[in-house]
Amino acid sequence: MSAIIQKYKNAIRRAIRTRARIHGTAEYPRLSVKRSLRHIYVQLINDDAGKTLAAASDKDVNKKGKPVEVAKEVGILIAKKADSIGIKKVVFDRGSYRFHGRVAAVAEGARETGLTI
Repeated sequence: MSAIIQKYKNAIRRAIRTRARIHGTAEYPRLSVKRSLRHIYVQLINDDAGKTLAAASDKDVNKKGKPVEVAKEVGILIAKKADSIGIKKVVFDRGSYRFHGRVAAVAEGARETGLTI
């Protein structure tokens, strides 16, 4: 097995381990984070209904700058969208990523805007 395939399998295993303890409902949706090398995406997901309630990414943000600053703006944007649909509290789903850098910046931006994580 190549190293790339093993790295991918390990990431999937970490994500499954993280999501085993997390479940989003209508009152407390799951704030899921997807990070790539260039972009960062977030979604509010109701796992009971299997629906995405709101989504945001760095493509929606007009701010240019360091990736951590842009990720914080994405957190602010998703918090504003959550507030517009009446959501105040969420469960944070970091997936297979460490709560560090851009992932932590998304959570920080959402908290600053009034979303309870």
